[in-house]
Amino acid sequence: MTPIPPRTRQARSADGTGLTAGDAMHAPGPQVDDHMTVDVALSVLIGARVPHLLLQDADGRCAGLVTRAQLSAHRGGAWYSDRTRLRDIPLDRGPFTSSVAVLSEAEAAMRVRTLDASPVIDEHGYALGVLGLDGLTAHTY
Repeated sequence: MTPIPPRTRQARSADGTGLTAGDAMHAPGPQVDDHMTVDVALSVLIGARVPHLLLQDADGRCAGLVTRAQLSAHRGGAWYSDRTRLRDIPLDRGPFTSSVAVLSEAEAAMRVRTLDASPVIDEHGYALGVLGLDGLTAHTY
């Protein structure tokens, strides 16, 4: 896991036009390698008491986001093996939300894709945080 300190939030973007995804994101929480097994990832998620884990590829770039419900559902399938890796299960693999995306556009994209949460990434693909629909209503214009 790679802990990343929480980022401070600003009331307005640098150009003064409104909030960006980077302004509204939450701290990323635990990040794990996508080669971790489903069982170990579920244990990490439960132990950390978080709603999701961010996955990173071999280069440390964001490779997705997985929830407890997704992991539990996968474990219940007939295809399940205790050696199944996170990279082998179906989950959202992007595109992810850019930290400079206009918040209203990021929210609309998440709703179209029926996502409750989306990783927020920098220009190189590294996770900076997570944008959740649950907290976006507080950022109305």
